[in-house]
Amino acid sequence: MRIANLILDRDGTVIADKHYLADPAGVELLPGAGEALASLGRSGVRLFVASNQSGIGRGYFGEAAYHAVHGRMCELLAAHGVRLADTAFCPHAPQENCTCRKPAPGLWDALAAVHGLDPAASAMVGDKAADVQFGRRAGLALSLLVLTGKGQDEAHRLGLPLPAAGCLALDAPGPDQPHAVCTDLAAAARFILDLNAGGAA
Repeated sequence: MRIANLILDRDGTVIADKHYLADPAGVELLPGAGEALASLGRSGVRLFVASNQSGIGRGYFGEAAYHAVHGRMCELLAAHGVRLADTAFCPHAPQENCTCRKPAPGLWDALAAVHGLDPAASAMVGDKAADVQFGRRAGLALSLLVLTGKGQDEAHRLGLPLPAAGCLALDAPGPDQPHAVCTDLAAAARFILDLNAGGAA
């Protein structure tokens, strides 16, 4: 297996999770996130973001605010030499029952259609069960849960073992469980790079 495409959750995975973030001045990369994504990019992994943005559907902010926040994140990532290949987001509130809100795989379907992505060569990294389930339902080769953002609470809720450091691979994950639990995005990036180099099972 070689991971050629990485789908990233945004809030709590790449940037600090702030309640319905609508101000670009509040965007902060999580520690090590820029360097981690840069290392993946240098290795040839294409980087995508798939994000639920229900604040739009709930009326808390408009799409212009979302794009401003996204633009600021891209600026901060660019300072590390990181360029995202593309981004997809769901603007709907949960009660709208759309097909694009994670864990539904609609955002994957949209990105895959545009970029010809192969699920067998793609991975998902996020801090919520919905991110993991999104990756599993899309048939991606790898779904990783990070313990930043809401990840630690989610791992406890799901009864998952926690790594002391790095990533802990699950021996026989259930259909809605991650393949591995990672302390943060940097650990997830190392896991993927090791896998691509043949150093991880």
